[in-house]
Amino acid sequence: MLLLIAGCAALGLAVSAGLTALMRRLAPRLGLIDQPAARKVHAVPTPLGGGLAIAGGVVAPLAAAQLAVWAASHGKFPASWIPPDLAEHLAGVTFRSGQLWTIVAAGAVILILGLIDDRRALRWQPKLFVQFAVAVALVTAGIRATLFVEAPWIGWIATVLWIVVLTNAFNFLDNMDGLAGGIGMIAASMFAAIMLTGTSEPHWFVAGFLLLIAGSLGGFLFHNWSPAKIFMGDAGSCLVGMWLACMTVVGTFYDYRRAGTHVILAPLCVLAVPLYDFCSVVLIRLSQGRSPFHADKCHFSHRLVELGMTRKQAVLTIHLVTLTTGLAGLLLYQVGGWPAALLVVLLVVCMLAVIAILETAGRLHSSNAGAAATGPASPSPAPRDDGTHRQGLAPAGEREDPDAA
Repeated sequence: MLLLIAGCAALGLAVSAGLTALMRRLAPRLGLIDQPAARKVHAVPTPLGGGLAIAGGVVAPLAAAQLAVWAASHGKFPASWIPPDLAEHLAGVTFRSGQLWTIVAAGAVILILGLIDDRRALRWQPKLFVQFAVAVALVTAGIRATLFVEAPWIGWIATVLWIVVLTNAFNFLDNMDGLAGGIGMIAASMFAAIMLTGTSEPHWFVAGFLLLIAGSLGGFLFHNWSPAKIFMGDAGSCLVGMWLACMTVVGTFYDYRRAGTHVILAPLCVLAVPLYDFCSVVLIRLSQGRSPFHADKCHFSHRLVELGMTRKQAVLTIHLVTLTTGLAGLLLYQVGGWPAALLVVLLVVCMLAVIAILETAGRLHSSNAGAAATGPASPSPAPRDDGTHRQGLAPAGEREDPDAA
C-alpha cells in the first residue's frame, strides 16, 4: 500500500515535470509570456504555461486510473493484479467517478479562464463572475458541505464562498518563485495523510486526487524554484486553489468511529496560511481606504521581505509555517473533544498573530525610516521591488489594471 501511495505522487511528479519542460518551449508560441517590467523581478520574458503542465500532471494519471478501474470492474485482466487493499475499494471509486470528473471539468473552466487572463489581462469582474458560476454549478452537482446543520442552504452558501475564496487565496499567493506551488504541495500532502490515516477506512478517491496534485506541483517546482524558468500563471494558481477547495468539501474529515466533530476544523488549520494572506491583504486595503481589488505589495511574502528577509527566506518561512499549521490539522485527530481541539486551533491563531505583530512592526519601521531619510518635504519613496513577478493579485488574478476598482 505504501508503494501505491508513493506511486500516485511519483506519477504526478514525473508527468508534470515533463510537461512543464515542454511548456517552457511551447508557451512563447501560445502567447503565454510574462514580460519584464519595472515592478517585476525577472529580467527576461518568462513562460506562463505552468498551469497547463500542473493540470496535465493530475488529469492524465487520473484518466489512466479510471480506465484501469473500468477494466478491472469488467474483468478485462486478472483480479490478482490488483492489490487486495485497493480491490475492496473499486466499487466505491467507480461510484464516485462522476463526481471526480465533475470536479475535473470545473477545473478545466477555471484553467481556460486563467489562460485567457494570462494572455489578455481580464478585469476582475468577469473573472469573479465565472468563478461564482463554477462554484454554484459544483454545488448543484452535489459537491457541497453539510456543516452538521439542519438548513441545507447554509452549507450550499458556505461551499460556494469556500471555493471562490480559496481559488483567489492561492492566486494571491502566486507572487514569488516557488511560493504558491510549495504551499499547494504541502497542503495537498497533509490532506492526503488525513484521508489515509484519520478515518477508520482510507478514502482513496480523495487521497489519490490529492497525491496527484502534490506530485504534480512537485514536478512543476523543479522548474519554478528561484530563479524560476516558468510561472504557473493565474491558470495554475486558481486551478490549484479550486481543486483543493473541492477536495476539502468531498473529503470525509469526520468519522464517528475514530474522532469527534471537532476534526471538521482540520481544513482551516491546513489552509491557515492562504486564508491568513487573503484576509490580511483585504483588511489592509480596506483600512487604507482602497478597493480590495487594488494591486499593491502588501501580501504575506512582501511583508516578510520588509522585515529584512530575502525572497528565498520569505518563501521558506511561509512554507515552514504552512507545514506547522498542517501538522496542527493532523494533530486534531489525536486529541479528544472540542476543548483540546480548540487549544490546537488557538496555537495556530497565536502563531499567526505573532507573525502579524512582527509584520506590522516591520512595516512601521520601514515607513518611519523612509520618512526620516527623505524629509517632510520630499515626495514619498517609490515602492521597493521585493522581487515578486506577479504583484498585488486580486480575485481571479489582480494586475496593474487602472480600471480594477
